[in-house]
Amino acid sequence: MRSRERWLIFGYALSSLALAGPLARAQGVEVSAQVQLQAKSPADSGRQKGSSSAADVVVWLTPLPSDAAHPTAVGRTAPFRLVQKEKQFTPHLLIVPTGSSVEFPNQDPFFHNVFSLFNGKRFDLGLYESGTSRFVRFDREGVSYIFCNIHPEMGAVVLSLSTPYYGVSTADGSVVIRGVPPGSYRVHVWSETAESAKPDAQEIVQVAAAQVSLGKIAMQSTANPMEHHKNKFGEDYRPTHDATY
Repeated sequence: MRSRERWLIFGYALSSLALAGPLARAQGVEVSAQVQLQAKSPADSGRQKGSSSAADVVVWLTPLPSDAAHPTAVGRTAPFRLVQKEKQFTPHLLIVPTGSSVEFPNQDPFFHNVFSLFNGKRFDLGLYESGTSRFVRFDREGVSYIFCNIHPEMGAVVLSLSTPYYGVSTADGSVVIRGVPPGSYRVHVWSETAESAKPDAQEIVQVAAAQVSLGKIAMQSTANPMEHHKNKFGEDYRPTHDATY
């Protein structure tokens, strides 16, 4: 009887090992990276030290055409909101699946005029009052810088992605993308205050049934598009002396 029990235990162990590979493929694996921020020149290092950061760098993976069977991010019915309150957008960075609608509620006691003239999604919501909302469908992949035509200090970013495989770096520059199925992927990187140190490089990563490290991602400091931006007419903002709006 004891011999039979040992064989049963041994057989169960073999079965568990055989199932480990398919289980990892079904659950996906973890892909990690480390963002390193560097200045383009010593002069830039001193000037942009306070405005650039290794945090909030978005890294995402898009399956290559040969792996087109992988799921892509599509518009969800889950609520996505960019709230206007105390002359700020919250959250500052919002990542949504391509095709999703985003609500822009005005929770300030005065008017706002939300707009974007960048390549991700161009729109102008016009003036709308406190307690009301407007909606925008982000139907194409890309980065949309969001501003208010009345309050130049207001700025946010909506990043619409056609892939569910992305991660956002922490304050120390670490990035983790979880649940990535095995396959071939192209690596994309975006930051509000930095750009890739190798902008022409097309990095491809092979994901297998184990943890994968992308290694170090070198980024160079750039000017922040939120600073000194124009209004929706491409003109400088007019100074206002009324603190009530």
